[in-house]
Amino acid sequence: MKYVRFKNTENEIRYGVVEGEQIRLLDGTFLDSNSKLTDIWLPLDGVTLLAPTEPSKVVCVGLNYALHIKEMNHSLPEDPVIFLKAPTCVIGPEADIIYPKISQQVDYEAELAVIIGSTIKGGTEAEAAKAIFGYSCANDVTARDLQKKDGQWTRGKSFDTFCPIGPWVVTDIDPSQLDIQLLLNGAVKQSSNTQYFINSVPKLVSFISQVMTLLPGDVVLTGTPEGVGPMQPGDEVIVKIQAIGELHNTLK
Repeated sequence: MKYVRFKNTENEIRYGVVEGEQIRLLDGTFLDSNSKLTDIWLPLDGVTLLAPTEPSKVVCVGLNYALHIKEMNHSLPEDPVIFLKAPTCVIGPEADIIYPKISQQVDYEAELAVIIGSTIKGGTEAEAAKAIFGYSCANDVTARDLQKKDGQWTRGKSFDTFCPIGPWVVTDIDPSQLDIQLLLNGAVKQSSNTQYFINSVPKLVSFISQVMTLLPGDVVLTGTPEGVGPMQPGDEVIVKIQAIGELHNTLK
């Protein structure tokens, strides 16, 4: 199923399920097990889609594709490399990415986003798999010059608008073999498949849960494939993932 978070014509934030070109309204959030589908239908093109979740944190995984490790001149890490993006950097589909005045290089990074559905702390891989609600598209936007200058990743990764997610959350798909692409102004810049993950999704969620409690609505970004590169103001960037859809944003 495709679950969306959106703003209606009355400026109210609601949740629903996408069926064709319509949204069937939920009476709560999709993370609330007591929520039920209503008999109210809305046209998909008549609402504003938002980031599908409001996470308490966005936990990112670096260096999870071998060819990306090579292009970044890193060695293969012994453990998954994790870092955080500020939750205030999350935006939705069609929202603008803002180029920071203090940066001279802003890069795209297409990633599969994992949406946590239930609280997990210290979980096994099997428990981690059960704690996942679904999957979405994401762009781990990075001020590359500041990342290199600082020697750590917080500032370069956490500018407001630097984490587009969407357009929806898809459940009941296998994340282990999905085509993933990034298109910049229509040209394919990244093209890979999640079968090339060094660490699987359940392993990543389990590993992170050994460090911090993951809460419903939290987001885990699973790493980007080779082909990362810079964007310029006015560029349109699309993250496209098989069985999920397309996330469109523009750099301003």
